[in-house]
Amino acid sequence: MKKLLWLLVAAALVAGGAYVVAGRAEGPAIDILRPVSVVGTTGELDVTVDSPDGRLSRLDVTLEQNGGTTPLFSLGAPSGGALQQETPRRVRLTRGLNKHDVPGLAAGAATVVVRAARPVLFGLRTATSEAAREIQVRLEPPRLAVLSTHHYINLGGSEMVVYRVTPPDVESGVRVGDLTYRGYPATGVHLDNVSFTDPAMKVAFFALRYDQDLNTPITVYARDEAGNEASEALEHQAFSKTFKRSRIDLPDTFLDRVVPAIYQHEPDLDASGDTLAKFLVLNGEVRRQNAETIAALDQKTAPETLWSGPFQQLANTKVEASFADHRTYFYKGKEVDQQVHLGFDLASVRHAPVRAGNAGTIVYAAYLGIYGNAIVIDHGMGVQSLYGHLSELAVKVGDRVARGQEIGRSGETGLAGGDHLHFTILVGGQMVSPMEWWDPHWIQDRIYRKLHEAAGR
Repeated sequence: MKKLLWLLVAAALVAGGAYVVAGRAEGPAIDILRPVSVVGTTGELDVTVDSPDGRLSRLDVTLEQNGGTTPLFSLGAPSGGALQQETPRRVRLTRGLNKHDVPGLAAGAATVVVRAARPVLFGLRTATSEAAREIQVRLEPPRLAVLSTHHYINLGGSEMVVYRVTPPDVESGVRVGDLTYRGYPATGVHLDNVSFTDPAMKVAFFALRYDQDLNTPITVYARDEAGNEASEALEHQAFSKTFKRSRIDLPDTFLDRVVPAIYQHEPDLDASGDTLAKFLVLNGEVRRQNAETIAALDQKTAPETLWSGPFQQLANTKVEASFADHRTYFYKGKEVDQQVHLGFDLASVRHAPVRAGNAGTIVYAAYLGIYGNAIVIDHGMGVQSLYGHLSELAVKVGDRVARGQEIGRSGETGLAGGDHLHFTILVGGQMVSPMEWWDPHWIQDRIYRKLHEAAGR
């Protein structure tokens, strides 16, 4: 009898201990992935919930705003949301959280609240947890106003616009057809003794590519995190430009010199085929890959201007090829390829000193396919310059350089028929004619004038 009594007491103690432990059990781990901070025209709820044994007895999501509560999801009423079992322990809940999916949304502050529970102690108790995320609901588009005037752009050339956008923290810039050019805070402008203090003031450099139509629409836009967007067609005038056409003969001596040299730097290329076939790969596919690499360097641009005054052309040079020359290639009298040359070929003496066109930061200094040894200088706000076919590199990535500083020596690396410098300007990752950036009158009218006018408003 005593033994049975002790067994009952022990069982009671174990049960009581288990009850206490169950009371201290942690609830499911909740992670609110989205929204991060803002919803409005667009927005999504994205929540993960982890439970040690994979079981949930409760999952509720509500939106609290202006003293009211709007249900977004419940295990008992799952309509409007998608619940997926990602792992044995984790579920993921997604649903729209925007004005379309939640008509009751109102502009202003709101809070997303997620509550979850899991059964413990054989279902006699539950372990609960809660997570909350404060957000802003924005339903009105940003306000946008173009401040600069007289926007003239040449085919293959560049332009700049000054505008004001509020709130100032939204994404903004210029769209030229299907291409987008980012805008930057005008407070980062350090040109011609102009200064801005208003964070709503923005500056954007943009281009009309050599292969775009003159009637390509150009708009200034501003878009917030909630998907609300404002846009304004930019009043401008576009001018046609006639580009040269040239014939390029491919002698075997040229192919035998340049093709193997480039293939040594491109180990992933298919090495099958004769020398001409390999050249066509370099002139086509590798050229496109190089253009993508160069365009991606725009992501490394500084949010402020690093340059000042007109860009410097390589001194005492002969122009051997101009921007957007259309080249037709012939081998043994037969046409084999066509490409467009997006830069200036400038020839001087052999291994001539190559100097920085303007001040900036080196963002690329290495071998680059058809350009051979190449350097790219970032001048800030999406403006960069490219130097190709170099025989020597005198700088490395991260170096700050001054206008006129020697950065390397001209050469014939890459697809170069002789010693020269391939030079071009990039705006937002797009290659444009350098002639404008060499011209002090263009710099004064297209950039400095607009900055001074906007600063005075």
